[in-house]
Amino acid sequence: MLDVAIRKADGTSAVDWSHVGVRTAPPLPVAPALRTVLPDGLRRGSTVSVSGSLSLLLAVLGAASADGAWCALVGFGPISAEAAREYGVELRRLALVPTPGEGWTTAVGALLDAVDIVAARPPSGRRGLAPGDVRRLAARARSKDAVLMPYTDSWSGADVRLVAREGVWTGLGAGGPGSAGSGRLRARRVHVEAAGRGTAARPRSAGLWLPTEGGGVDTALPLAPVIDLAG
Repeated sequence: MLDVAIRKADGTSAVDWSHVGVRTAPPLPVAPALRTVLPDGLRRGSTVSVSGSLSLLLAVLGAASADGAWCALVGFGPISAEAAREYGVELRRLALVPTPGEGWTTAVGALLDAVDIVAARPPSGRRGLAPGDVRRLAARARSKDAVLMPYTDSWSGADVRLVAREGVWTGLGAGGPGSAGSGRLRARRVHVEAAGRGTAARPRSAGLWLPTEGGGVDTALPLAPVIDLAG
């Protein structure tokens, strides 16, 4: 292996170029159930897009928030504080900017300077975001060791893309024949897919309870095959 260190006269390293530019800040943690799709946690300086489920977004924030990270939500409507707490989000370290208006990009950029994770719903409409704004926000996240988390399925250049699919609720009609519409929603089973670039280039997927009956996120075991014994 090539020795690229610059050494002093006594043989000790002055500059080891193999480590120059390599980030040493540890990644932010994620819930155990999410490690299948985010095995390295939330890498600081990265962009992680989420789509298909607001519950998935809160679940991704939860462990980092509970561990001490400051988070921000930009451009979202009313969000249940109870649901956020069930996923582990610490409300005392959560900044809310529900209606940034024309200043969406400015608000997201300023928050990337100040907090660990900025989850943001991009503005809708014909104009949307200019490609230059997308690149600048990604660069801002990298320079500040923050995590940019756009809630959309159309964010170009994301390091990791998380998509929730096939949500099925349990609870209604659980009392047997004739009970359709009775009971209450208790838990939802979803299929989450992850893809991206670099270390996230290999596609990953996981079945999750999102939420579980008691709230929060957990791994959903594969469904057992149905065997027809009538014949």
